[in-house]
Amino acid sequence: MKVYLDNASTTNVSKEVFSAMLPYFTDEFGNPSSLHEQGIRNRKIINKSRILVADVLHCKKNEIFFTSCGTESINWAIKGLAYNTSTKGGIITTKIEHHATSETCKFLGDRGYSVSYVNVDKEGFIDLDHLRAIINDNTLLVTVIMANNEIGTIQNIKAISKICYEASTYLHVDAVQAACHTLLDLEELDVDLLSISGHKFHAPKGVGLLYVKEGTKLAPLIHGGQQELKMRAGTENVAFTVGIAKALEIGIANLGKYTKRLNSYSTLFLKRLDEAGVDYILNGPEIGENRLPGNLSLSFKELDGSVISYLLNKRGIYVSTGSACDSESIEPSHVISEIGVPIDYINATIRFSIGNETTLEEINYVIDNLIEIIKLEI
Repeated sequence: MKVYLDNASTTNVSKEVFSAMLPYFTDEFGNPSSLHEQGIRNRKIINKSRILVADVLHCKKNEIFFTSCGTESINWAIKGLAYNTSTKGGIITTKIEHHATSETCKFLGDRGYSVSYVNVDKEGFIDLDHLRAIINDNTLLVTVIMANNEIGTIQNIKAISKICYEASTYLHVDAVQAACHTLLDLEELDVDLLSISGHKFHAPKGVGLLYVKEGTKLAPLIHGGQQELKMRAGTENVAFTVGIAKALEIGIANLGKYTKRLNSYSTLFLKRLDEAGVDYILNGPEIGENRLPGNLSLSFKELDGSVISYLLNKRGIYVSTGSACDSESIEPSHVISEIGVPIDYINATIRFSIGNETTLEEINYVIDNLIEIIKLEI
C-alpha cells in the first residue's frame, strides 16, 4: 500500500479541477490581452474566475490578484507596502513564519527597515499583550501566518486585526496553509492583505492569489504590460487561474465535512498511539477549532526523525520531518525550536498531514507501521 501523508507540502490536482482547466491548454489557448475573439473569450474567463474567488472569500473582485504562488504573493504584499511607503519603516512578524515571510523580512531588515518579533507560546499562539507592547507609530506592517504549516496552530486573526486597526498599522496574513482547511471569510477577518497558494488545496503548483483590501496601496513587483488590473505584468496563465478558482470553490463548499472527517482521523491516530504506550508529544494545540484538521506534528522521545521517516518511506508511507521548503536541513526546524520542544524529543519530529483523499484504511495502515517501527527502534 502507498499512503501519502504529506498534504501540507502539496496536494494533487483533483479531477474536477483538471477537467475545468483542460480546455485552456488546448482549444482555448488565446492570449487574454489580444483583441480578437479568442483573446476576448479568455479575458472574460479570467474575469469570471476573479468574480468566483471574490464570491467565495467574501470580498470585491477588484481586490483579488492572481500570482504565480504563495511565495510571490507574500513577497508582493510585504515589499509592495514597504516600497510604496516612506513615512514608516517598522515591520512586526514572528519567528514561526514560513521562509517566504521570514526571508522577505530579513531582506528588508538588511536594507534599513526595523524588523521586530512578537512572542509566541509553546503551542505557537501569538502573545497579544506583547504585540500591543511593541507596535508603535513607526510600525508599517504586521505580517503573520494564519495557520502554521508545521504545527497546525490557527491564530486569532480577528484579535490581531483589532490591535493593528487601533495602531493604524497594515496587517498581512499568510493564509497559504489556511485556505480550504479552515474558515476564511474576508468580511469577518478584516485584514489588509492575504496570501494564498493553489497547490495546497488541489489546484496546480504555479498559481496563487493576493487579496489587497480596497484603498491599500502597493508598489508592483513585476513591471511591463497592463495585466492584473495594471498591477502585475506578464501574460496571464488562464488554465491555472481557472484551476485555483475552481479548487477554492470546491474546498470551501466541502469545508465542514472535510474538517469533521480529518479531525476524527487525527483523534484516532493519537488514541491508538496512547493505547500502544508510545512516548510522544503533540506539537501545537489540541485537536479542535484552533488546529488545522489533519495536521499532526509529533515528536517521539529519544528517537531519530530521519530514521523513522526513512523506514516509513520503505513501507510506502510518505511523511515529512518539517516544512518541505526546509527539507535539506538536518537541524530541527525553526518552528519546532521556537516553541521549545524538549531536547530529548526534538530530533524525532514527524509531520503527518492527512488529506482530503486519505481513507480510514490508510490511516490504520500508517499507525500499525509507525508503532511497529518505533518499538523496533527503542
